[in-house]
Amino acid sequence: MNKRFAVLDLGTNTFHLLIVEESSAGFTEIVHEQDSVKLGEGGINKGFILPAAFERGIKTMEWFSELIAQNKVKQARAIATSALRNAANGQDFIVEVKAKTGISIEIVDGDAEAAFIYQGIKAAGCLSAQNSLIVDIGGGSVEFIICNASGIFWKRSFEIGAARLMDRFHRSDPIPPESISALNLYLEDCLQSLFDAAKAHPIEDIIGSSGVFESYAEVIERLKGNAFDLKKTKDYEFKQDELLDLIEKIVLSSHQQRVATAGIIPIRIDMIVTASLLTRFIVNKLGISKVTMSTSSLKEGVLAEMRS
Repeated sequence: MNKRFAVLDLGTNTFHLLIVEESSAGFTEIVHEQDSVKLGEGGINKGFILPAAFERGIKTMEWFSELIAQNKVKQARAIATSALRNAANGQDFIVEVKAKTGISIEIVDGDAEAAFIYQGIKAAGCLSAQNSLIVDIGGGSVEFIICNASGIFWKRSFEIGAARLMDRFHRSDPIPPESISALNLYLEDCLQSLFDAAKAHPIEDIIGSSGVFESYAEVIERLKGNAFDLKKTKDYEFKQDELLDLIEKIVLSSHQQRVATAGIIPIRIDMIVTASLLTRFIVNKLGISKVTMSTSSLKEGVLAEMRS
């Protein structure tokens, strides 16, 4: 058997497990599981993992540990991001996971998280000589990376993920106009360093890293009556009018309308609203007409480092 690697991406909303087998041609996916742990539920902006979320996270890590053992993985890395790095009881979670599963969790800062995302997008072959802005919208944080195939010009992680924005601004449904205005003003203030960097390094296109951008692509194709298999999709180029029309529908929608929309996974039913407002704000503010989606992200970046 060829060597097998596992990467665990422990996000604010979802825990991911990717197990691959190495071959001369690259990696073959063996297992790809995700669980809607919602680690930040109820405590995302308070800096504390609530007991129910804590227990969900432990159970998922026990399940992932079993899958790692069953698949005879030789090397595994578990990477924790926004929720765990900001929670007062994040270290308690790490200690309990280690005791119950033997898995050591690495907490990475926003800078390292952005670097992993860049490596994942680069490994997927999505970058060229022109400048791109990679956008990775998580539940706790959002990473922005201005880069090309040769390297990174600027990167930064902001604690303005979809769950944080929802907790702050999306308290009634559909989200009211005054909340949208307040969110836009908040983003205008928070993201000034991004706008300055974009002036210094003019951007040709936006690459949305997995997550909500996968949902946009699937919803658009399903609304057209087309089949869409995310497992067979590595990248997707949006038509700007279709993307902005979809975002408008999402922003105006009720919870039940989103539930009835094919292509939005359960964990994103509500958080997709603030994620969409953030997406639209960035596209409009930077005046970018070309937006693509890559299914690669942090996990693939960690794999690239493990293999090197």
